[in-house]
Amino acid sequence: MNKNLLPLTLGGLGIGITEFVMMGLLPDISKDLAVTIPQAGHLISAYALGVVIGAPLLIMIAGKYPPKMILIALMIMFTVFNALSAFAPTFDILFVARLLSGLPHGAFFGVGSVVASRIAEKGKAAQAVSLMFMGLTIANIVGVPLGTFIGHNFSWRISFAVVVLVGLVTLLSLKLWLPALEATKNRDLKAELSFFKKREAWIIIFMISIGTGGLFTWYSYIAPLMTDVAGFSPNAVTYILMLAGLGMMFGNYIGGRLADKFSPAKASAALLLTMVVTLTIVHFVSASQPLALIMTFITGAVAFSLAAPIQMLMIQSAKGSEMLAASASQASFNIGNALGAFFGGLPLVYGFDYTSPAYVGAAMALIGAFFAFWLIKSNQGATEQVKVAATSFH
Repeated sequence: MNKNLLPLTLGGLGIGITEFVMMGLLPDISKDLAVTIPQAGHLISAYALGVVIGAPLLIMIAGKYPPKMILIALMIMFTVFNALSAFAPTFDILFVARLLSGLPHGAFFGVGSVVASRIAEKGKAAQAVSLMFMGLTIANIVGVPLGTFIGHNFSWRISFAVVVLVGLVTLLSLKLWLPALEATKNRDLKAELSFFKKREAWIIIFMISIGTGGLFTWYSYIAPLMTDVAGFSPNAVTYILMLAGLGMMFGNYIGGRLADKFSPAKASAALLLTMVVTLTIVHFVSASQPLALIMTFITGAVAFSLAAPIQMLMIQSAKGSEMLAASASQASFNIGNALGAFFGGLPLVYGFDYTSPAYVGAAMALIGAFFAFWLIKSNQGATEQVKVAATSFH
């Protein structure tokens, strides 16, 4: 790995732990703070809301400063607010701390994506971005299971202390190893915001918000799917999540290479269609333990292979507004998180079994693929218009 990219990977690791470890800590937090598990689940929503609010807002405020300074400031916020989570005496304070912890998430990945693409070797920008997102996959393989184990056997507060430690290491690495790139000169915030007036921007946002929701219909209910349908013991869920994390790491690597070899739009369309097929298979084979494990790895791989292509798609579509657009893609991803969990849960409310969310996820991924193909078609039309205009000029 390029040492200059390591601080971004470490930041992704810390963010991945704090985002996903909450799913495993809900019983411990609910017991300690005397709230129900559904009430504790609001802490997940609070974090996602913080991401959606903070991603564009912090970029608009800080975008005029050098990227290294922005990333250090965001990681300071991340570390402080996770420390507040560790020491929160009441549920209400923990809720606010989780909301605040989510604020720097999207902005960090937004700025980090632009930095990674700038310092990457020629033709390997998407692979550099995928190295940043590798931190998220490592979090799912090691950090989240470790944090869950600590929370169950010692205290959930120590789990957040581990996040704080990762934040401090990330701050040191940002200071030592991240190149000092220049700030955007003559920044025009009004011109940057004009990106959201383009139809292309909203096609991508809808593609991410709906398409990646297919991942979360599956991942949100993976524990009961594996215990109630596949017949694994509850103790096996930790190892199954690690298997999903390994798949995510593999898929993240493949997604970066696909986006560099073809194009981010074509890679996104192909991967979303692959997700449709994968989730449909999950619905039919989850009663078999060997097939359920195989599909856990494959589904994790397919889902996370989208990370680098969609981030590069946003960056390439927003000349002059790259940081703002890249952070908006992270906000969209968290909207997908909320939509996937909500729509995936609807068939369960009406009495269907735990394989039914996979059908909902396949439908969401198919809609996301529709938006991806719409984008490709629009870009082809724009290219043809340019060629016609050039021919007429000559």
